[in-house]
Amino acid sequence: MPAWLFTFVAVLAVLGALGVILQRNPVHSLLALVLVLSLIAVLFIALGAVALGFLQAIVYVGAIMVLFLFVIWLLNLETEPREGGRLLVKLAAAVLAAMLAAELAALAWRAAPGGAAAAGALHQGANYGSMAALAKVLMGEYLLAFEVTSVLLLAAVVGAVALARKDPGAGPQSSTPGRLEPPLR
Repeated sequence: MPAWLFTFVAVLAVLGALGVILQRNPVHSLLALVLVLSLIAVLFIALGAVALGFLQAIVYVGAIMVLFLFVIWLLNLETEPREGGRLLVKLAAAVLAAMLAAELAALAWRAAPGGAAAAGALHQGANYGSMAALAKVLMGEYLLAFEVTSVLLLAAVVGAVALARKDPGAGPQSSTPGRLEPPLR
């Protein structure tokens, strides 16, 4: 992949990530996240990790985003007008963003000029990017992180369902004072 095309896709991914955090509508934010994860899959494939790129597209763009969409629909999130934000929260966010920008600038400054050649040295033969190499790393040194992530996703879904459940005694109130309506089954 040419450097200009890689840069273009990377800039699109960063702009999509900004769209994730700047959207007020949660479904629009989710669609921006789908764009970002798709672009990351394209970058993986362009860097030679084809199996990882396809796994990114299938697992994250396909399965996890559908799960997020169902959770958003289940919670029935409405876009509420935001009141004037707290000054302290805005100040902390600005300071943290400046620290992140400084860290990224320091990393770019320290990057070796022959970055592409150094990255090529990381390819460990013909097995790089294969399913066997990915499974060895994922089920070897990253097994605990992999399992903790799955438990965390399960807890998030269970929590979303628990938050979305209505109290059985708090059904819809009748518009006429003396009339009782049967509960929905």
